[in-house]
Amino acid sequence: MAQQFDLIAIGGGSGGLAVAEKAAQFGQRVAIIEAAQLGGTCVNAGCVPKKIMWYAANLATAVANAPKFGIDTTGGALNWATLVTGRDRYVANINQYWDQYVTELGITRITGRAHFVDAHTVAVDEQQYSAPHIVIATGGRPIVPRMPGAELGIDSDGFFKLQTQPKRVAIVGGGYIGVELAGVLRAFGTEVTVVALEDRLLWLFDPLISATLRENMNAHGIETRLEFAVAELSQDADGLALVAQNGERLSGFDQIIWAVGRTPNTRDLGLETAGVTVQPNGIIPTDAYQNTNISGIYALGDVAGREPLTPVAVAAGRRLAERLFNGKPDLKLDYDNIPTVVFTHPPLGKVGLTEPEARQRFGDTLTIYETAFTPMRYALNAHGATTAMKLVCAGAEERVVGIHLIGDGVDEMLQGFAVAVKMGATKADLDATVAIHPCSAEELVTLKTPVRRPGEMQ
Repeated sequence: MAQQFDLIAIGGGSGGLAVAEKAAQFGQRVAIIEAAQLGGTCVNAGCVPKKIMWYAANLATAVANAPKFGIDTTGGALNWATLVTGRDRYVANINQYWDQYVTELGITRITGRAHFVDAHTVAVDEQQYSAPHIVIATGGRPIVPRMPGAELGIDSDGFFKLQTQPKRVAIVGGGYIGVELAGVLRAFGTEVTVVALEDRLLWLFDPLISATLRENMNAHGIETRLEFAVAELSQDADGLALVAQNGERLSGFDQIIWAVGRTPNTRDLGLETAGVTVQPNGIIPTDAYQNTNISGIYALGDVAGREPLTPVAVAAGRRLAERLFNGKPDLKLDYDNIPTVVFTHPPLGKVGLTEPEARQRFGDTLTIYETAFTPMRYALNAHGATTAMKLVCAGAEERVVGIHLIGDGVDEMLQGFAVAVKMGATKADLDATVAIHPCSAEELVTLKTPVRRPGEMQ
């Protein structure tokens, strides 16, 4: 006989934990089914360990820049083992926190892989569990293309298992993961080449940000090879090699990292048994309230195919629990104007529409403001990363519909400006805000002359 719950979350990552936590706080009988450590990709092989590495890379860059400020930094070499040990200890502490917190909330932790028996029942091994509400929040996994020699490369999960620092690396992919790992490794002294199929890095971001990112990466010593279609990996005498479809060959690498995207973890869940619709790419379609096509089955986070970001999964999960168990039937997540940051060197971020997206929506009513400069952090250094900023404003009132930033500190400054965009701020609202001086953020409230006015194209 199946064990009964009010809600079952399949997946113990950000989304599953969020909906389970809220449901438990509302007095519901809750179970989480997870085969690995709680915390999901973000905690175990994503945001958290990546950010630790990013902080270390920032320190390495600061050490390199310090002598120009009169600071002696002799002996500032990286000890990879020390960094990895500390990083893994930090992650383990978060795992322990979630284990304890789930127990304190009275949530039943079920270890294993779930598959549907029917629309309201799942099985783990031989035991069955039933609930009127089942949430699919199984996240995603790295994609490794099918091609000759693909197994010679590692994915982002493999990166976090490296016990020694690679000396020469090729990263295949110019998205979030690829450019983040490139910056981290280069700051540690690794020779890095990034190859991407597209004609620009981070092609879903505004063109200004993509172009400035590539300039900064090249200035930092990262080689970027765009429109490079990888057809094969091989082991040569001098190391690993990438072979393009046109026959071009890049060789001499001691590590190749696949960073070509992620795919939803929806295989082997038995979704067809429950009648849940799944797209060919593994995404489970949902409505605005996270409902799948089957009543009582919901999907959120990466498997739902919208904004694959940890805070999005958390917000969607919390709102779903409020709707189901706290008398708020109309509550849902607003997926418009979600801010996001990429932890490159320096970081970059956006909220709202890119200039091309805004032109599709608002036509030739746009007013565009831009600036680019070297921040004061590099005042005594000959070479420093460029900061660039863009405001995309629409209509006669110049409502801010997009903010795009790259540069030191933008990861922290964007959150506040995202609130302004969400509230419908106009350029006049930014102009009326007194600047904080001297800092990079003040540029966003002191931009004066548009680079493009309504009717002018880029």
